[in-house]
Amino acid sequence: MGQPRVHTLILAFIKHLGFRNRITKSHTHGVSFGCSNLRLCQIHQQGSNGFTAALPSILYRRTPVQSSSERQALFNRIAPVYDNLNDLLSLGQHRIWKRMSVSWSGAKMGDSVLDLCCGSGDIAFLLSEKVEVNGKVIGLDFSKDQLSVASSRQKLKSKACYMNIEWVEGDALDLPFSNGQFDAIAMGYGLRNVVDKCKAMQEIFRVLKAGSRVSILDFNKSANPVTASFQEMMIDNVVVPVASGFGLEEDYRYLKRSIREFLTGEELEKLALDVGFSDARYYEIGGGLMGNLVATH
Repeated sequence: MGQPRVHTLILAFIKHLGFRNRITKSHTHGVSFGCSNLRLCQIHQQGSNGFTAALPSILYRRTPVQSSSERQALFNRIAPVYDNLNDLLSLGQHRIWKRMSVSWSGAKMGDSVLDLCCGSGDIAFLLSEKVEVNGKVIGLDFSKDQLSVASSRQKLKSKACYMNIEWVEGDALDLPFSNGQFDAIAMGYGLRNVVDKCKAMQEIFRVLKAGSRVSILDFNKSANPVTASFQEMMIDNVVVPVASGFGLEEDYRYLKRSIREFLTGEELEKLALDVGFSDARYYEIGGGLMGNLVATH
């Protein structure tokens, strides 16, 4: 695909997002975001291909992982360039979406919180800023290479609160934590990739304190055919070609299939209620390309 074609699609992406990056107070969960494309859905009241990079060795807690070995290998392969690709492919917007998701989690000073499927640690660092030095953050992921990147980033950061993060290699389907351990949980781009979404939600419910919230950010499986088509066009014509420049074309081709196999916002709300959450609300953000589930224990 020629460079002018990529530029045209990226400009279309910017126009589609239509963001006004402003945060305002709301009676719903105490916070909302002034984005022109934020929509509230129905509310319920209950290295690859020869690419290699050296990663530093780190110390982190390890627990048994039972997951799709194919998906686990994928996230280990893409770990060295994961952050750069996220910035490039979302034009930096993923940082805004993650801040939104963390705010919806309700994490506050002194809390014990979990970043589930933490990857390279973006959300864990944002959570640590919320809970501050007296709080505790655990970042759990099944990819040891992603955790290696996260730990290396932690060492380079100067804020004292970032030292309250512990990295754990573990399984989202069998969390190595006690019942009701966390005051808040955030999960970014993880639920779509677990092999048993119901089991993952049950585990989240188990380790979350009563009255607390989980905030789950991921690609939105849109019921709007225009948005869905635009999303697939961007994956085929921007995401995959850009990833191919890093030798990761085949690794990113799975993305479109994973979104098709994911749950809609309404289905995610129903899933949360079915496992025991008392309230579940799903927000479409980023022009409908992304979505965020907020569920209260």
